[in-house]
Amino acid sequence: MEATAEELEWFFATVLPHMNERQRRVVAGATALMIGHGGKARVAEASGLSRNTVIRATGEISAGLEVTDRQRGPGGGDKPAIDKQPGLLEALDELVHPDTRGNPMSFVRWTSKSTYELADELTRQGFQVSAELVRRLLHQMGYSLQAPSKQKEGTDHPDRDSQFKYLNATIAGFAETGEPAVSVDTKKKELVGEYHNNGREWQPKGEPVEVLDHDFVNPEMGKAVPYGVYDLSNDEGWVSVGDNADTAAFAVESIRRWWQHMGAERFPAAKRLLITADAGGSNGYRIRAFKVELAKLAAEIGLEITVCHYPPGTSKWNKIEHRMFSFISMNWRGRPLTSYRTIVELISTTTTRKGLRVRAERDTTGYRTQVRISDTELAAVPLRRHEFHGDWNYTIDAT
Repeated sequence: MEATAEELEWFFATVLPHMNERQRRVVAGATALMIGHGGKARVAEASGLSRNTVIRATGEISAGLEVTDRQRGPGGGDKPAIDKQPGLLEALDELVHPDTRGNPMSFVRWTSKSTYELADELTRQGFQVSAELVRRLLHQMGYSLQAPSKQKEGTDHPDRDSQFKYLNATIAGFAETGEPAVSVDTKKKELVGEYHNNGREWQPKGEPVEVLDHDFVNPEMGKAVPYGVYDLSNDEGWVSVGDNADTAAFAVESIRRWWQHMGAERFPAAKRLLITADAGGSNGYRIRAFKVELAKLAAEIGLEITVCHYPPGTSKWNKIEHRMFSFISMNWRGRPLTSYRTIVELISTTTTRKGLRVRAERDTTGYRTQVRISDTELAAVPLRRHEFHGDWNYTIDAT
C-alpha cells in the first residue's frame, strides 16, 4: 500500500534528525525513486527538503553512489543554518515549547504560532532566519505546523488551541499520578476478502498474489470495523474488529475489553481513567449513547471516567492515528485482507522498534444502530461537566 502523506511526514521527522547531510540526500532520493511518479514533490513536501535538493538526490541515486565519509556533494553549498548559528535550534524550541504544554515528549505536540511569527521573533533575537527555514527546522524537531495557508482544519473553533492545552495538561496530570490515559478512535473500515490492498511485499518472482479485479463489497463478509484503544504512557494498545457497525456501544465495549485484557493488569491501583477522543463519530461529544454506555462501564469496573474530546476538525492530531493505526496500515500493506482472522493476526503482529505492542480480537456482537437516548436516560448519567468547555470535557462517576 502506498504511503500516505502523514506516514511520509512521520518517517522523515523520525529519521532525518539522526542523519548527516549526505545520508539525508540518500534517503530522500531513494524514497522518491521508490514512490515513482510524483515522488520528488511528495518527498520534498514531507521531508522539508527543498525540491532542488530532492531532484539532485534522485539523480545521485540513479547514477550510483559510492560509500564515502564525505557528507556534502562536490561544491555542495553552505553549512546548515543550525551549524552557522549556534543556539538557533534551542531558541526555536523555547519559543514553541509553551504551546506544546509539556516537554519535548509532550503527549500532544503542536504549535499554533505561524512560521512567520516565529521567524520574526528569532530575527529580533539576532538570528538570520526565514519562515521557510523555520518550517523545515520545526518539521525535523517533530512539530506539526499550522502555517497560515494550512491553518483552517474543518471548523476553526475559537477555543481550539485552548482545548489542546487543556487536553494535554489533563493527560500529563494522569501520567504523573500513574493513572491510565488512553486515546481512542475507529480506524478506516476495510473490505474483507481477496481484494487489492495498496503496497508491495516480497513474493517469489513472477508469482504475485492474485486478487479480485473489483472492490464490490461481499455481503457475506462485509467490512471490518477496527476500533482501537491506545495507552498513551506505555505504547501499547487494543483493537476490537467488528463486522457490524461503528456504534457507541461498540466503542465502549472495545474500551471495556482493553481494560479487561490489558488495562487492569497494567494499572492495578487505578481509581480513574482518562479517555481522549475525537469530537465526532461513535465517540463524539454530542453522542448521548456514548455517555450512557460509559456510565455502565464506570459502574462495572469501579473507575471514575474522564473524557476530553479533541476540538472539531482536528481529528488528525489524535495520538492513536500516528502511534498505532499508521503502523497497522504499514504492516498489512500489499496483503489482501482475506478474512477477519487475517486482519486480527496482522494487527496483533504489528510492532515498532520503540516497542509498540498491540492485541486484537474479533467482536461478533450485533450492535443496534440508531439507538435513541431519552432526556431521562441522559439525566441519569452521573456526569460532571468541567468548568472549561463542559461539552468537550466531563467526568462520569463510578456509582
